[in-house]
Amino acid sequence: MAKVYTDKDADLGVLQNKTLAVLGFGSQGHAHALNLKDSGLNVIIGLYEGSKSIPVAQEKGFKVVSTAEAVRRADVIFVSLPDTKQPSIYEKDIKPNLKPGKTLLFAHGFSIHFKTIVPPKNVNVILVAPKGPGHTVRRQYVEGKGVPSLIAVYQGGSAAKKIALAWAKGIGGTRAGVLETSFKEETETDLFGEQTVLCGGASALVQAGFETLVEAGYSPEMAYFECLHELKLIADLMNESGISGMRFSISETAKWGDVSVGPKIIDASVKKRMKAALKDIQSGKFAKNWVAEYKGGYKKYNALLKKGENHPIEKTGAKLRAMMPWMKKHKIKGAQAAY
Repeated sequence: MAKVYTDKDADLGVLQNKTLAVLGFGSQGHAHALNLKDSGLNVIIGLYEGSKSIPVAQEKGFKVVSTAEAVRRADVIFVSLPDTKQPSIYEKDIKPNLKPGKTLLFAHGFSIHFKTIVPPKNVNVILVAPKGPGHTVRRQYVEGKGVPSLIAVYQGGSAAKKIALAWAKGIGGTRAGVLETSFKEETETDLFGEQTVLCGGASALVQAGFETLVEAGYSPEMAYFECLHELKLIADLMNESGISGMRFSISETAKWGDVSVGPKIIDASVKKRMKAALKDIQSGKFAKNWVAEYKGGYKKYNALLKKGENHPIEKTGAKLRAMMPWMKKHKIKGAQAAY
């Protein structure tokens, strides 16, 4: 059983007299920066000239400087930038300003594991990865809770690990529990999960179920409720109590359908394709293709996103979500409702 690190295992004092730079102010960047600031640490934000995030970060009370200047000033540099954009920014702004003993920190191991960034041996390279989106990381911290997190050390040994644990504590991760992993394991399992289950698998399954019911003559509204809306209820039950716990909370009929029909839908052929997807991740083929897609201007990527936006389930969902009381309460509109 892996050790779970909690507040008592991490010393925030490790970061107390250091300057922490957050490069980027997106989902994870803003959450880490705000949580660390509220934990009493010295945080600066590094952004490119003209970034729309500059006034947002300044409004939150942060000192904003250029990316290069942030690297020069900081002891710990959090590279909170898209995976595909990290290599060029690293070469231009980060690498020339790295000094021995500084620490590069990532929330995802992609660039280091697939070597699109190759850092010098005289800097620490660590990972702190909350297992949740940035807005959840921030909200949980404000509520006095935390999001379970992972840490990993690529280079730097025990000193680097102390920095990773301190950072995890600063963002609230040790409140919920922190597990140690490796850059390889975090990267490959994260890509596999989002491709085959959490994002790609779930969205494809939902769309296929919706299409099957509508094509059989059922109303789009009923198809939406049965194949998308109720999915959150089931996912919440599994998250709280596991799969068996979820089954305890549903009807006998639903349980029988679950155990007798489910394996016929997600069968050995699906698992075989999952293994093929995992092999592409492990070999670096997926990473190579993704970097090529970025360099080619995201043409296929944007076309596939547009196709998804035009799926009939989106129009049905936007209409139904706009009618729900909780939607009006939170002032979330249309297709942007989910997150």
